[in-house]
Amino acid sequence: MTFILSFIVAFGVAAIVGQVLIPLLRRLKAGQTILADGPAWHMAKQGTPTMGGIMFIVAIGAAAVVAGWEEIQDGNYKHLYVFLFALVFGVIGMIDDFQKLRHHANEGLTASQKFLLQLAAAIAFTVLMREEGYLTPNLFVPFLNVVIPLPWVMYMVFAAFVMVGTVNAVNLTDGIDGLATGVTIPVALFYMAVSGWFGRTDLAILSAAMAGGLAAFLIYNFHPAKVFMGDTGSLFLGGMVCGLAFALDIPLVIPIIGLVYVAEVLSDIIQVAYFKRTHGKRFFRMAPLHHHLEMGGWSETKLFCVFSGITLALCCLGFLGVMYRYPM
Repeated sequence: MTFILSFIVAFGVAAIVGQVLIPLLRRLKAGQTILADGPAWHMAKQGTPTMGGIMFIVAIGAAAVVAGWEEIQDGNYKHLYVFLFALVFGVIGMIDDFQKLRHHANEGLTASQKFLLQLAAAIAFTVLMREEGYLTPNLFVPFLNVVIPLPWVMYMVFAAFVMVGTVNAVNLTDGIDGLATGVTIPVALFYMAVSGWFGRTDLAILSAAMAGGLAAFLIYNFHPAKVFMGDTGSLFLGGMVCGLAFALDIPLVIPIIGLVYVAEVLSDIIQVAYFKRTHGKRFFRMAPLHHHLEMGGWSETKLFCVFSGITLALCCLGFLGVMYRYPM
Protein backbone atom coordinates (compact mmCIF):
# COMPACT_ATOMS: atom_id res chain seq x y z
CA MET A 1 0.00 0.00 0.00
CA THR A 2 1.30 3.42 -0.98
CA PHE A 3 0.93 5.02 2.44
CA ILE A 4 3.21 2.36 3.96
CA LEU A 5 5.78 3.10 1.26
CA SER A 6 5.40 6.80 2.04
CA PHE A 7 6.06 6.23 5.76
CA ILE A 8 9.14 4.11 5.04
CA VAL A 9 10.60 6.56 2.51
CA ALA A 10 10.07 9.54 4.80
CA PHE A 11 11.52 7.72 7.81
CA GLY A 12 14.58 6.58 5.86
CA VAL A 13 15.26 9.96 4.25
CA ALA A 14 14.86 11.87 7.53
CA ALA A 15 17.12 9.45 9.40
CA ILE A 16 19.84 9.74 6.74
CA VAL A 17 19.54 13.52 6.37
CA GLY A 18 19.84 13.85 10.15
CA GLN A 19 23.25 12.14 10.09
CA VAL A 20 24.49 14.85 7.72
CA LEU A 21 22.47 17.85 8.87
CA ILE A 22 23.26 17.85 12.59
CA PRO A 23 27.08 17.92 12.16
CA LEU A 24 26.62 20.58 9.47
CA LEU A 25 24.52 22.76 11.78
CA ARG A 26 27.18 22.40 14.48
CA ARG A 27 29.90 23.49 12.06
CA LEU A 28 27.77 26.47 11.02
CA LYS A 29 27.32 27.30 14.73
CA ALA A 30 23.54 27.23 14.24
CA GLY A 31 22.92 26.83 17.97
CA GLN A 32 19.71 27.73 19.82
CA THR A 33 19.78 30.76 22.11
CA ILE A 34 17.90 29.99 25.33
CA LEU A 35 15.74 32.65 26.98
CA ALA A 36 17.26 33.86 30.24
CA ASP A 37 13.84 34.05 31.92
CA GLY A 38 13.00 30.43 31.09
CA PRO A 39 13.55 27.46 33.43
CA ALA A 40 17.12 27.68 34.73
CA TRP A 41 17.93 24.09 33.77
CA HIS A 42 17.17 24.87 30.13
CA MET A 43 20.38 26.89 29.94
CA ALA A 44 22.20 23.56 29.52
CA LYS A 45 20.54 23.36 26.10
CA GLN A 46 22.32 26.53 24.96
CA GLY A 47 24.03 25.93 21.63
CA THR A 48 22.03 22.82 20.67
CA PRO A 49 21.66 22.93 16.86
CA THR A 50 18.36 24.34 15.64
CA MET A 51 16.60 24.32 12.25
CA GLY A 52 16.55 20.51 12.43
CA GLY A 53 13.05 20.59 10.95
CA ILE A 54 14.79 20.66 7.58
CA MET A 55 15.31 16.91 7.86
CA PHE A 56 11.62 16.00 8.05
CA ILE A 57 10.61 18.69 5.55
CA VAL A 58 12.96 17.18 2.97
CA ALA A 59 11.80 13.67 3.89
CA ILE A 60 8.09 14.49 3.61
CA GLY A 61 8.62 16.18 0.27
CA ALA A 62 10.57 13.21 -1.08
CA ALA A 63 7.97 10.70 0.11
CA ALA A 64 5.09 12.78 -1.27
CA VAL A 65 6.67 12.64 -4.72
CA VAL A 66 7.95 9.05 -4.67
CA ALA A 67 4.91 7.39 -3.10
CA GLY A 68 2.49 9.84 -4.71
CA TRP A 69 3.93 9.63 -8.21
CA GLU A 70 0.91 7.77 -9.57
CA GLU A 71 -1.40 10.42 -8.13
CA ILE A 72 0.70 13.14 -9.75
CA GLN A 73 0.59 11.38 -13.11
CA ASP A 74 -3.20 11.23 -12.81
CA GLY A 75 -3.25 15.01 -12.38
CA ASN A 76 -4.04 14.96 -8.67
CA TYR A 77 -1.93 17.61 -6.97
CA LYS A 78 -3.89 18.19 -3.76
CA HIS A 79 -1.23 16.63 -1.52
CA LEU A 80 1.46 18.72 -3.20
CA TYR A 81 -0.57 21.89 -2.64
CA VAL A 82 -0.83 21.09 1.07
CA PHE A 83 2.90 20.35 1.25
CA LEU A 84 3.79 23.59 -0.55
CA PHE A 85 1.44 25.51 1.74
CA ALA A 86 3.23 24.09 4.78
CA LEU A 87 6.58 24.71 3.09
CA VAL A 88 5.78 28.43 2.86
CA PHE A 89 5.37 28.49 6.62
CA GLY A 90 8.60 26.53 6.94
CA VAL A 91 10.38 29.21 4.89
CA ILE A 92 8.92 31.92 7.13
CA GLY A 93 10.25 29.95 10.11
CA MET A 94 13.63 29.57 8.46
CA ILE A 95 13.89 33.33 7.94
CA ASP A 96 12.98 33.77 11.60
CA ASP A 97 15.62 31.23 12.67
CA PHE A 98 18.28 32.93 10.52
CA GLN A 99 17.46 36.26 12.11
CA LYS A 100 17.81 34.76 15.58
CA LEU A 101 21.17 33.20 14.71
CA ARG A 102 22.38 36.36 13.06
CA HIS A 103 21.58 38.52 16.10
CA HIS A 104 22.39 35.79 18.66
CA ALA A 105 18.99 36.27 20.30
CA ASN A 106 15.76 34.34 20.81
CA GLU A 107 13.73 36.79 18.75
CA GLY A 108 13.83 36.97 14.96
CA LEU A 109 11.06 38.44 12.82
CA THR A 110 8.69 40.83 14.58
CA ALA A 111 5.22 39.59 15.51
CA SER A 112 3.62 41.81 12.86
CA GLN A 113 6.01 40.59 10.14
CA LYS A 114 5.26 36.95 10.94
CA PHE A 115 1.52 37.60 11.12
CA LEU A 116 1.36 39.34 7.74
CA LEU A 117 3.43 36.65 6.03
CA GLN A 118 1.34 33.88 7.58
CA LEU A 119 -1.91 35.66 6.71
CA ALA A 120 -0.82 36.03 3.08
CA ALA A 121 0.04 32.32 2.90
CA ALA A 122 -3.33 31.34 4.41
CA ILE A 123 -5.31 33.48 1.98
CA ALA A 124 -3.31 32.27 -1.02
CA PHE A 125 -3.84 28.61 -0.05
CA THR A 126 -7.57 29.09 0.47
CA VAL A 127 -7.97 30.81 -2.90
CA LEU A 128 -5.89 28.13 -4.66
CA MET A 129 -7.83 25.24 -3.13
CA ARG A 130 -11.11 26.94 -4.02
CA GLU A 131 -10.06 27.57 -7.62
CA GLU A 132 -8.94 23.95 -8.00
CA GLY A 133 -12.28 22.72 -6.67
CA TYR A 134 -10.72 21.10 -3.57
CA LEU A 135 -12.49 23.26 -1.00
CA THR A 136 -16.09 24.07 -0.13
CA PRO A 137 -17.39 26.81 2.19
CA ASN A 138 -19.37 24.21 4.13
CA LEU A 139 -18.37 23.61 7.73
CA PHE A 140 -18.86 20.03 8.89
CA VAL A 141 -19.58 19.83 12.63
CA PRO A 142 -17.97 16.71 14.15
CA PHE A 143 -20.28 14.28 15.99
CA LEU A 144 -23.41 16.22 15.00
CA ASN A 145 -22.87 15.25 11.35
CA VAL A 146 -24.36 18.50 10.09
CA VAL A 147 -22.96 20.91 7.52
CA ILE A 148 -23.18 24.69 7.93
CA PRO A 149 -22.88 26.57 4.61
CA LEU A 150 -21.08 29.91 4.79
CA PRO A 151 -20.61 32.75 2.31
CA TRP A 152 -17.17 32.47 0.73
CA VAL A 153 -15.94 35.74 2.24
CA MET A 154 -16.91 34.63 5.74
CA TYR A 155 -15.35 31.22 5.15
CA MET A 156 -12.06 32.79 3.99
CA VAL A 157 -11.92 34.97 7.12
CA PHE A 158 -12.60 31.89 9.23
CA ALA A 159 -9.96 29.87 7.35
CA ALA A 160 -7.30 32.56 7.71
CA PHE A 161 -7.99 32.86 11.46
CA VAL A 162 -7.82 29.10 12.01
CA MET A 163 -4.70 28.61 9.88
CA VAL A 164 -2.67 31.40 11.47
CA GLY A 165 -3.87 30.40 14.93
CA THR A 166 -3.05 26.72 14.41
CA VAL A 167 0.41 27.42 13.03
CA ASN A 168 1.33 29.59 16.02
CA ALA A 169 -0.20 27.13 18.50
CA VAL A 170 2.01 24.33 17.15
CA ASN A 171 4.97 26.71 17.32
CA LEU A 172 4.28 27.39 21.01
CA THR A 173 4.09 23.66 21.75
CA ASP A 174 7.69 23.29 20.59
CA GLY A 175 9.19 24.33 23.91
CA ILE A 176 10.82 21.19 25.34
CA ASP A 177 12.59 18.16 23.90
CA GLY A 178 10.39 16.10 21.60
CA LEU A 179 7.08 17.66 22.68
CA ALA A 180 5.83 19.10 19.37
CA THR A 181 7.16 16.01 17.59
CA GLY A 182 5.44 13.57 19.94
CA VAL A 183 2.14 15.44 19.91
CA THR A 184 2.07 15.80 16.12
CA ILE A 185 2.80 12.13 15.29
CA PRO A 186 -0.68 10.99 16.51
CA VAL A 187 -2.20 13.90 14.58
CA ALA A 188 -0.42 12.71 11.42
CA LEU A 189 -1.67 9.16 12.02
CA PHE A 190 -5.19 10.54 12.49
CA TYR A 191 -5.04 12.27 9.12
CA MET A 192 -3.65 9.11 7.53
CA ALA A 193 -6.54 7.04 8.94
CA VAL A 194 -9.20 9.58 7.99
CA SER A 195 -7.77 10.04 4.49
CA GLY A 196 -7.78 6.29 3.96
CA TRP A 197 -11.33 6.03 5.32
CA PHE A 198 -12.48 8.79 2.96
CA GLY A 199 -10.65 7.21 0.03
CA ARG A 200 -8.27 10.19 -0.31
CA THR A 201 -5.14 8.23 -1.22
CA ASP A 202 -3.08 11.32 -2.00
CA LEU A 203 -3.66 12.84 1.44
CA ALA A 204 -3.09 9.46 3.13
CA ILE A 205 0.31 9.38 1.42
CA LEU A 206 1.17 12.88 2.67
CA SER A 207 -0.04 12.14 6.20
CA ALA A 208 1.97 8.90 6.32
CA ALA A 209 5.04 10.80 5.13
CA MET A 210 4.51 13.29 7.94
CA ALA A 211 4.31 10.47 10.51
CA GLY A 212 7.40 8.74 9.10
CA GLY A 213 9.49 11.90 8.93
CA LEU A 214 8.60 12.86 12.49
CA ALA A 215 9.23 9.35 13.81
CA ALA A 216 12.78 9.52 12.43
CA PHE A 217 13.25 13.08 13.71
CA LEU A 218 12.26 11.91 17.20
CA ILE A 219 15.40 9.77 17.25
CA TYR A 220 17.38 13.00 17.38
CA ASN A 221 14.83 15.20 19.16
CA PHE A 222 13.83 13.02 22.14
CA HIS A 223 15.23 14.09 25.51
CA PRO A 224 18.07 14.93 25.69
CA ALA A 225 17.65 16.48 22.24
CA LYS A 226 20.58 16.45 19.84
CA VAL A 227 18.77 18.95 17.63
CA PHE A 228 15.74 21.26 17.77
CA MET A 229 13.29 21.67 14.90
CA GLY A 230 13.34 25.46 15.24
CA ASP A 231 10.65 27.70 13.82
CA THR A 232 11.58 26.16 10.48
CA GLY A 233 10.08 22.87 11.62
CA SER A 234 7.32 24.01 13.98
CA LEU A 235 5.74 26.49 11.55
CA PHE A 236 5.94 23.88 8.80
CA LEU A 237 4.17 21.35 11.04
CA GLY A 238 1.51 23.92 11.88
CA GLY A 239 0.94 24.38 8.16
CA MET A 240 0.61 20.63 7.69
CA VAL A 241 -1.84 20.25 10.59
CA CYS A 242 -4.23 22.93 9.35
CA GLY A 243 -3.59 22.33 5.63
CA LEU A 244 -4.64 18.68 5.88
CA ALA A 245 -7.73 19.58 7.90
CA PHE A 246 -8.91 22.01 5.25
CA ALA A 247 -7.97 19.71 2.37
CA LEU A 248 -10.15 17.01 3.97
CA ASP A 249 -12.86 19.63 4.57
CA ILE A 250 -12.96 18.99 8.34
CA PRO A 251 -11.32 22.09 9.90
CA LEU A 252 -13.52 21.98 13.02
CA VAL A 253 -11.75 18.78 14.06
CA ILE A 254 -8.58 20.76 14.83
CA PRO A 255 -9.66 21.82 18.37
CA ILE A 256 -10.38 18.16 19.15
CA ILE A 257 -7.24 16.45 17.87
CA GLY A 258 -5.15 19.53 18.61
CA LEU A 259 -6.43 20.22 22.12
CA VAL A 260 -2.85 20.27 23.42
CA TYR A 261 -1.98 22.99 20.89
CA VAL A 262 -5.09 24.93 21.95
CA ALA A 263 -4.25 24.59 25.65
CA GLU A 264 -0.71 25.83 25.01
CA VAL A 265 -1.79 28.96 23.17
CA LEU A 266 -4.66 29.71 25.59
CA SER A 267 -2.31 29.44 28.56
CA ASP A 268 -0.05 32.01 26.91
CA ILE A 269 -2.96 34.37 26.20
CA ILE A 270 -4.30 34.02 29.76
CA GLN A 271 -0.85 34.66 31.23
CA VAL A 272 -0.32 37.85 29.25
CA ALA A 273 -3.85 39.18 29.89
CA TYR A 274 -3.71 38.39 33.62
CA PHE A 275 -0.22 39.92 33.91
CA LYS A 276 -1.43 43.18 32.36
CA ARG A 277 -4.70 43.31 34.30
CA THR A 278 -3.06 42.65 37.70
CA HIS A 279 -0.01 44.80 36.96
CA GLY A 280 2.60 42.09 37.23
CA LYS A 281 0.96 39.03 38.79
CA ARG A 282 1.13 35.66 37.03
CA PHE A 283 -1.72 33.19 36.56
CA PHE A 284 0.66 30.33 35.71
CA ARG A 285 4.11 29.71 37.13
CA MET A 286 5.31 30.19 33.56
CA ALA A 287 3.63 30.10 30.17
CA PRO A 288 2.92 28.25 27.99
CA LEU A 289 1.36 25.30 29.82
CA HIS A 290 4.27 22.86 29.47
CA HIS A 291 6.55 25.29 31.30
CA HIS A 292 3.97 25.71 34.08
CA LEU A 293 3.95 21.95 34.61
CA GLU A 294 7.71 21.75 34.26
CA MET A 295 8.13 24.36 36.98
CA GLY A 296 5.79 22.21 39.10
CA GLY A 297 8.15 19.25 38.89
CA TRP A 298 7.15 17.44 35.70
CA SER A 299 10.10 16.07 33.76
CA GLU A 300 10.42 16.61 30.02
CA THR A 301 9.94 12.88 29.48
CA LYS A 302 6.73 12.87 31.53
CA LEU A 303 5.39 15.87 29.62
CA PHE A 304 6.20 14.13 26.34
CA CYS A 305 4.41 10.93 27.34
CA VAL A 306 1.32 12.58 28.88
CA PHE A 307 0.76 15.17 26.15
CA SER A 308 1.37 12.63 23.37
CA GLY A 309 -0.90 10.08 25.06
CA ILE A 310 -3.69 12.62 25.50
CA THR A 311 -3.39 13.59 21.82
CA LEU A 312 -3.53 9.95 20.73
CA ALA A 313 -6.76 9.45 22.71
CA LEU A 314 -8.23 12.66 21.28
CA CYS A 315 -7.33 11.57 17.76
CA CYS A 316 -9.26 8.32 18.26
CA LEU A 317 -12.18 10.41 19.50
CA GLY A 318 -11.81 12.79 16.56
CA PHE A 319 -11.98 9.90 14.11
CA LEU A 320 -15.36 8.90 15.53
CA GLY A 321 -16.48 12.51 15.17
CA VAL A 322 -15.70 12.83 11.45
CA MET A 323 -16.02 9.27 10.11
CA TYR A 324 -19.45 10.06 8.63
CA ARG A 325 -18.31 13.27 6.91
CA TYR A 326 -18.82 11.60 3.52
CA PRO A 327 -21.35 8.89 2.64
CA MET A 328 -19.72 5.46 2.42
